[in-house]
Amino acid sequence: MTIQEEIRQLCRQKNAVIMAHYYQRGEVQDVADFIGDSLALAQQAAKTKADIIVMCGVHFMAETAKCLCPDKKVLIPAPEAGCSLADSCQAADLRKWKEQHPDYTVVSYVNTSAEVKALTDVVVTSSNALKIVNQLPKDAKILFGPDQNLGNYINSMTGRQMELWNGSCHVHARFSAEALMRLKQEHPNAKVLTHPECKQVIINLSDVVGSTQALLNYVREHKDSEYIIVTEWGVIHEMQKSCPDVRFIPVPPEVTEGVGCSCNECEYMRMITLEKLRDTLHDETNTVEVPLDIAEQAIRSIRRMLEMS
Repeated sequence: MTIQEEIRQLCRQKNAVIMAHYYQRGEVQDVADFIGDSLALAQQAAKTKADIIVMCGVHFMAETAKCLCPDKKVLIPAPEAGCSLADSCQAADLRKWKEQHPDYTVVSYVNTSAEVKALTDVVVTSSNALKIVNQLPKDAKILFGPDQNLGNYINSMTGRQMELWNGSCHVHARFSAEALMRLKQEHPNAKVLTHPECKQVIINLSDVVGSTQALLNYVREHKDSEYIIVTEWGVIHEMQKSCPDVRFIPVPPEVTEGVGCSCNECEYMRMITLEKLRDTLHDETNTVEVPLDIAEQAIRSIRRMLEMS
């Protein structure tokens, strides 16, 4: 029996569902029951009938699933898989920021801890941020965090003047504009598809800007011959499966300490392996818990997101 067969057998025996983010290793995506971006994973968690949710993503995703499904067992195969963006915004610091802006609505990116979501009025993802912000009153004063690049993008698209937290995704912030311009010259017919967590200089060089799911949908609908991809390269696995005859070109990160690489990946997402997934499911270890008082407050901002999406 292969390890993939072992995992699927365990899911049947335990009434477990495996949810994987598009940035996971390809072999982890292939064994999952459901793959998606942060919004889709939250939506799926909210309606699953499974007894056990195995979240193949980073820790805040598992926390979100637990908040939505307090009666279910939520497991994460790599509990050490954090998020640099979530880590950049601690609840104590957000509380101080709120105190300095008492009349402001707090809009927090989903890449945050449950404690931060508990201090938030509405959560957003890159898939629904523009839609949700546009539903807020035109004169609303807004604190947006923690991704300043996404916040800048939303401000530019909506005409808002949200106050922005000084944080960024370490993966999307390190894309090289020079490398992108070089690839555009080498592949003049390729469309550039970019995630809005990238810097403005990268967005200005792009043809399409959107969430992970939006970029994947664009590829499926248009099927051009070549695309230059400016996001975490794990999404190319699903793009290639959907469009096997299309060429996808990942943009490399900036060179650091004299060493560059051909693609840009999140090392936290890569912490989950098939072996860790099997063992976690078999032993039902690495459970994710959120204190009840925190979960009760966080769920309000999460459910408001789902309602406004």
